[in-house]
Amino acid sequence: MTTINVRFAPSPTGKLHVGNIRLALINWLFAKKQDGYFILRIDDTDCERSSSEYEKMIIQDLMWLGLTWDFKFNQSERIKIYDQAIEKLKITGRLYPCYETPEELKYKRKHQLAKGTPPIYDREALTINNETRKTFESEGRKPHWRFKLKDEEISWNDLCRGFCRYHVSNLSDPILIRADGSLLYTLPSVVDDSELNITHVIRGEDHVTNTATQIQIFLALGTTIPQFAHLPLLTDDSNQVLSKRLNSFSISELRTSGIDAMALTSLLSKLGTSDSIQPHQSLIELISEFNIEKFSRATPKFNFAELKHLNSSLLHEMSFEQAKPRIKNIGICCTEEFWIAIRNNLSQLNTVKDWWYICYKEITPIITNLSFTKMAAELLPQEPWVTTTIWNDWIAILQQTTGYKGRNLFHPLRLALTGCKSGPGMKALLPIIGRSRAVARLNGNFA
Repeated sequence: MTTINVRFAPSPTGKLHVGNIRLALINWLFAKKQDGYFILRIDDTDCERSSSEYEKMIIQDLMWLGLTWDFKFNQSERIKIYDQAIEKLKITGRLYPCYETPEELKYKRKHQLAKGTPPIYDREALTINNETRKTFESEGRKPHWRFKLKDEEISWNDLCRGFCRYHVSNLSDPILIRADGSLLYTLPSVVDDSELNITHVIRGEDHVTNTATQIQIFLALGTTIPQFAHLPLLTDDSNQVLSKRLNSFSISELRTSGIDAMALTSLLSKLGTSDSIQPHQSLIELISEFNIEKFSRATPKFNFAELKHLNSSLLHEMSFEQAKPRIKNIGICCTEEFWIAIRNNLSQLNTVKDWWYICYKEITPIITNLSFTKMAAELLPQEPWVTTTIWNDWIAILQQTTGYKGRNLFHPLRLALTGCKSGPGMKALLPIIGRSRAVARLNGNFA
């Protein structure tokens, strides 16, 4: 049985966004469902734009989501391996130098479009002689290198799009090496997929055309061609494709805003399928439900309001054991009693800190009727409070003593005890706040 190997290949040139992570998650689930391997490849051959800081953020984002990898490598460490593939393509005549300047290429494209012909490279570089080449080099021109496509139809069975075909007569010979010697994405990707025995390349549909080119490079290098799956790209509510340049819902910002990792993965694993979107407490649950054949060709939309709603539902169902390490990560140590008391009032995890301060630290109480709250403080039963009905017992005494009912009774007490107009049920909060703190707040003191 063939071992499944997939890869996620981000470039450290910007923050990961939900569109990137959706593809990482789908690759990860696909591998784990079949006891395969998930490989992290850092595409950092673009030295000018790549950043170690962005690479660190990529690592942090994946670790936060639980998308751990079985193997990681950087393309910048494998240049010698790519050079070997380059030499092979040069020897076989599939890689050839081109001396046109960017301005000349732009003029050619403009001229072709004006004539109503597709802007496909005319292979003029293949017709120049050695004398012309020497002239260009004496002028200081350095060549970029193109891969010579064979004039044939390329086809493959795509796991998402079905049978795909492209005739290379509709494609330009792709540039694999820039004039400055740096490598573009295409060749290193093929070499890595070959050497690491990648069995499935699962990526966005914006790479469909690249696939026809890459299949020819696989064949030219004499290596095994992986299976491909091209999924529709994620868009926002305005149908705009998410991108790094637009800083579209970056993972780091979602993380710091209090969105739970499982809320995000619960949503992204189902977008584009007919499965209902429900909160899941672990990636194990998502693995058991995953099937790549469920993804349709319809464009999925990412809605932040839907994510927030899912996040709330997840927190409301979360046990203390599940919540404890998450709460610890934001610098809070709390009891199960506290978590059960406040979880149904949370929409984002970081608001736990707000209620922790309200329950255990000093606040400024809001007093709307001082004579009433002072009386309430005098009538508050003495500790120890051995019963969970202390709030109801106290309210019954106050109602009988003052004749207050409903909002006139409850609202001044909540404002004094929490400094908030709304929040978790006071039946659960009062025992956590404690008698001494409650009495001080009811008397209008900072406590």
